[in-house]
Amino acid sequence: MKKFRKVLDGLTTSSPGGTMGSPSCGSAAGTPTAAPTPRDIDVQETLVSENFQLCKTVRHGFTYQPTALAFDPVQKILAIGSRSGGVRILGRPGVDCYCQHESGAAVLQLQFLINEGALVTACADDTLHLWNLRQRRPAVLHSLKFNRERITFCHLPFQSKWLYVGTERGNTHIVNIESFILSGYVIMWNKAIELSTKTHPGPVVHLSDSPKDEGKLLIGFEGGTIVQWDLRAKKADFRIYYDEAIHSVSWHHEGKQFMCSHSDGSLTLWNLRNTTKPFQVTFPHGKIQKDGRKESCKPILKVEYKTSRNSEPFVIFSGGLSYDKAGRRPALTIMHGKAITVLEMDYPIVEFMVLCDTPYINEIQEPYAVVVLLEKDLIVVDLTQSNFPVFENPYPMDIHESPVTCTAYFADCPPDIIPILYSIGAKHKKTGYSQKEWPIAGGTWTLGSHTYPEIIITGHADGSIKFWDASAFTLQMLYKLKTSKVFEKPKLGEGRGADLGEEDPFAVQMVSWCPHSRIFCVVGISAHIILYRFSKYDANTQTVSLEVRLQCEPEDIITPSENENNPCFSEPGSHSPQPHHQYPVSPGSRTPDGAKDSTPFLKVKDKTVRVPPGYQSDLVIQLLWVDGEPPQQITSLDINSAYGLLAFGNCNGLAVVDYIQKTVILCISTVDLYGATDPYQRLTRSPRRNRQSTSEHCMRGLSNFYSDSKKRIRTSYQSLTELTDNQQSIDMERSKSPTSESRENSFSRSRSSSVSSIDRDTKEAITTLQFGESYGRKSDALPTPCLWVGTSLGVVILIPLSIPMDHEERMEDPVTVGPSGAVQMLKGSVLRFAFLDCNGALIQSPYEIWRDQNAPEDPDRPRRRKLVHFSPSSSQDAFGEGHLTVVCSERQAKVFLMPSQSCLFVHNITESSFVLRADVVSLCNSVCLACFCANGHVMTLSLPSLRPLMDVNYLPLTDMRIARTFCFTNEGQALYLSSPTEIQRITYSQEMCDNLQEMLGELFTPIETPEAQNRGFLKGFFGGNAHTFDREELFGEAAAGKASRSLAQHIPGQGGVEGMKVAASGVVGDLARARIALDERGQRLGELEERTTLMMTSAETFSKHAHELMLKCKDKKWYQF
Repeated sequence: MKKFRKVLDGLTTSSPGGTMGSPSCGSAAGTPTAAPTPRDIDVQETLVSENFQLCKTVRHGFTYQPTALAFDPVQKILAIGSRSGGVRILGRPGVDCYCQHESGAAVLQLQFLINEGALVTACADDTLHLWNLRQRRPAVLHSLKFNRERITFCHLPFQSKWLYVGTERGNTHIVNIESFILSGYVIMWNKAIELSTKTHPGPVVHLSDSPKDEGKLLIGFEGGTIVQWDLRAKKADFRIYYDEAIHSVSWHHEGKQFMCSHSDGSLTLWNLRNTTKPFQVTFPHGKIQKDGRKESCKPILKVEYKTSRNSEPFVIFSGGLSYDKAGRRPALTIMHGKAITVLEMDYPIVEFMVLCDTPYINEIQEPYAVVVLLEKDLIVVDLTQSNFPVFENPYPMDIHESPVTCTAYFADCPPDIIPILYSIGAKHKKTGYSQKEWPIAGGTWTLGSHTYPEIIITGHADGSIKFWDASAFTLQMLYKLKTSKVFEKPKLGEGRGADLGEEDPFAVQMVSWCPHSRIFCVVGISAHIILYRFSKYDANTQTVSLEVRLQCEPEDIITPSENENNPCFSEPGSHSPQPHHQYPVSPGSRTPDGAKDSTPFLKVKDKTVRVPPGYQSDLVIQLLWVDGEPPQQITSLDINSAYGLLAFGNCNGLAVVDYIQKTVILCISTVDLYGATDPYQRLTRSPRRNRQSTSEHCMRGLSNFYSDSKKRIRTSYQSLTELTDNQQSIDMERSKSPTSESRENSFSRSRSSSVSSIDRDTKEAITTLQFGESYGRKSDALPTPCLWVGTSLGVVILIPLSIPMDHEERMEDPVTVGPSGAVQMLKGSVLRFAFLDCNGALIQSPYEIWRDQNAPEDPDRPRRRKLVHFSPSSSQDAFGEGHLTVVCSERQAKVFLMPSQSCLFVHNITESSFVLRADVVSLCNSVCLACFCANGHVMTLSLPSLRPLMDVNYLPLTDMRIARTFCFTNEGQALYLSSPTEIQRITYSQEMCDNLQEMLGELFTPIETPEAQNRGFLKGFFGGNAHTFDREELFGEAAAGKASRSLAQHIPGQGGVEGMKVAASGVVGDLARARIALDERGQRLGELEERTTLMMTSAETFSKHAHELMLKCKDKKWYQF
């Protein structure tokens, strides 16, 4: 047990130089008061640095900016490449892996080594990579960097170890997949075309084997030239010159015909018997106009020609639509016999691939589905049904259906909440999907032993809320809620919204959820709050609306007082904040001050509507316009179901609402909260002077940036929802803030008292709120309900509350607000509060047990509120011993002892940056403070001693999206929006890192390769000698020699080493190490065998030449030499 002795003088702090930790106290007038008696806090801290390790776990959502697609027809796994160098590999639900190229270069093409557990990626930096998929965390085994030519197309024949690589110059190189070394065999572009050709054919856009003969390679050039190259004879069998540019080529399985797609929207079918002209030319979407000419059509970017045993062949292509309709959506066309089906897509088509039963190109293909990769979606179409329905996607590909604006993460939820949400959400699922099973069903995944209920909540720009089941590293949507249904649809050109030009007036800014009471609260961009209650029954309801006038008339110029460094102030004594207005219990109430023109942004539906089971709106709170000024956006929110209270604040002040009685019990400016204990000197000037500046927002901290008054209340999540992903630095974002100068001063000079009041021209915003059982005054013997308030200037204010506890009294008697309690000071905006008992255990907020208000009445069991309280004294031997309060700001963390309000521990978290997100989380049956800084560092501190346990430079560059969506949760987990379409989950728990291999899916499963069909004697005799073709004889070093070293550089991969790093310790780690060692040994043995064969060949050649020389010289005399 570790003993921490903290006395009132605060000489010992966990951070050197923590001068702010001096807990000297002063009264409101500056008169010193008697210090409380020093005390010993005995806390057994069990967390140590060895309990922490940071690593990525899994990524959910749709691949951002996809570029390439590949499918393994035997393993049945799908790979998607992205512009940022990421590769996503998908199998059955639960099998989901994300890999990242270190270079970050865009992925141009993907090629599976079918049924071999490997993948080749070609990137925009002209590098080929070989990925090992036989481990749960794939790693690069080999890389090959081309120095003088740019890669444009790759082709790997089935069951071949030789990869064909086409380049921008028109050359075709050949790479050995096993050694990743370039062969000396090269097909030069000037050899492929006729010498009489005067123009360059363009880059290679297609490479494929002839199904009839593997010794024939079909090369397609962009300029319209097609060449069939005889690999054995090293010459062209035929050359085709076509007027239109070629985009893709597809073979008929018999190898006698192939189809090309062109830039003019045409498809040409070529027969090998006569290559002088196309056998057939079609314009699938080109209509004949009145003058007899064809309509001009868009290019057909890709075509696939697939045969079927029992029906006509399928011709599937993307593009080719006519130019006549400007707003026409992208489409995939399926031609089956004479029937032409056009499937319109919501987004542009990036790539598509037809899934077939057989991996052999010379067999009847039997297509059964087509995978369509769109810019923002993945669709799989069922080809076995005539209406071509789509499969229901089991992956969460629609996270970005509307841009994500906020996130919340809840681990270790009540076990009954997920089934209930799923059962209600399932009633609203779309229908019309294919009845067949999802065809991408590769890999294996089992539910790990370290699982518990997890829920992720995402808020979106259109006002929708999505609840996701995130248990066991999976993600499945449970329930969707549309907050816009509470309001009437804004009419264009009318109301305040038209003046603002607000594109998304319902956008969600923050959410607050109590899983136990199932109370859910949403804060919107239009300065509105919606409170929802959960019910399993539908009901006829009318939403109650409260309108709050939270506008600060005077402007306050804040100057640090001489006592700024004193974190404790005496009791305020007589000051008591009084509510500005008391609101009646009626919907649509107005402010009583006669401001007839005071209106909110949105209008609540005032009629009774029938709402389905699930979350049903109970109360809407809206801030009003005042004197032509828009209400400031809400910056903080907390709700407590046991108290029946909701508190929120912005840069003008604080409001507390009793949502049981539907009244506002407190509406007060930030300045009035202090009373006589105000730590700042404020100079009041005329509100008419510089009126425009009253609409400026002045939140400290990157999570609360707002635009200036000229743009009014423009969406603050703009940088979050932009799909350009500019990766803007925090400094750039900070410079755009209306208070950038103040922000820079505060960060660089740490709010020195030398800063003049003019430099500090700013408002004080409410940045965080927390209800809880605490001691409002030092003299209190028992804990009472309190509201902790934190501001953007680092001030902590404690407000005691008087709440009737009897059921009947609570429904009728008002809640009263006591005098303001102690004021504490920290560096930077206050971000988080948490409460510990004197044994170091986390004190949960009290809550009300959920009860369905729409359930049928039971006369024997009257419906009453059931509350669960976690009093600070309930887990302690001495009644009324007190508790610890943890306060974290942008720069600093402090632990206070209540009710004495003495500061026990101080830690300066960062000097050069600032904290974006901080949470007190449970881990390994203990608690710690987790922080995420703007410089990308993730840190954890012990509680209550605030010892640093982990500090990892996780994200070198942090953009606004990550800053706004990063959130911690219990059990050592966190998440953030890594791109506009993807959620990245990470863990900072060593235990979870150790069990990570067990929880991830296995990409590769041993499957026997299907046997090729028996071709018959006649087909084998007349169909060419495809099976007798030996590529090793042509491409090996013995026959083709070595390629130029300057052409490409071989880079050994770190696959084995990375596999070691990610493998867990113990049996799993030993198996991984043994498997990697075995692979490396096998690779070395293979290389040794190749070298031995070369040496034997060389020796035989030398022996043969020596014998010939001996025979030649045997009968010669010495003078004949």
